Amino acid sequence: MTAGALVMRVLLVEDEEPIRRFLVTTLEAEGYEVFAAATAQEGEILAGNRRIDVFLIDLGLPDRDGVELIRQLRGWTQRPIIVLSARSQERHKVDALDAGADDYLSKPFGVDELHARLRVALRHAAQTTQAGKSTLNLGDVRIDLETRTVLRAGQVVRLTATEWRLLAALAKRADRVVTSRQLLQEVWGPGHAEQGHYLRIYIRQLRQKLEPQPARPVLLLTETSVGYRLLVPLADAVPEPGTFA
Repeated sequence: MTAGALVMRVLLVEDEEPIRRFLVTTLEAEGYEVFAAATAQEGEILAGNRRIDVFLIDLGLPDRDGVELIRQLRGWTQRPIIVLSARSQERHKVDALDAGADDYLSKPFGVDELHARLRVALRHAAQTTQAGKSTLNLGDVRIDLETRTVLRAGQVVRLTATEWRLLAALAKRADRVVTSRQLLQEVWGPGHAEQGHYLRIYIRQLRQKLEPQPARPVLLLTETSVGYRLLVPLADAVPEPGTFA
């Protein structure tokens, strides 16, 4: 954090004490002010009594499912929520994202990756408060949500109506994971929530039109068994992380 900058406040809800203590230490070393809770109830009390800029929530809490806590928070705040999840819990990740979480980290995860995800979440939160922001630059790809146009290297990219709706749905949530169910409901309607083959076909078509190497995508990323993410390139690339369980 730079001198004079507003200190960002993190609420960490994690029941495993060694992980909780480690995360508090590393987050405070990065300049965050951290409030830590071991249960959903403690997290609710802390969240309701102070300004929180970003939430880190473990799904396996002792008193309540983390997904339920996320739904409760989404009833009154739109601040970023990042899920902490065991790697094998793909269904739980999807449920958490559908409940309103913005992103997730699989345990074990790297400290550098954690800090990068926090920067992305806070950057996105800041951008969504800027009135009139309707363009997104992804390398040589430019998406304008207001004029419904896409340029690649200065040339117009022609999209079908469905391709545009899918790209716009991802662009509005840039840098965040969007579940397959959310995309299917938004682009095709509630009756298509289980028809994932639609999504795979149109993601492949968008990659053909937008990616330098469609077989090795760098913009339209697949989050295995969860959904997709439209990645905004960061100046500070994430280094190879060390991990902890």
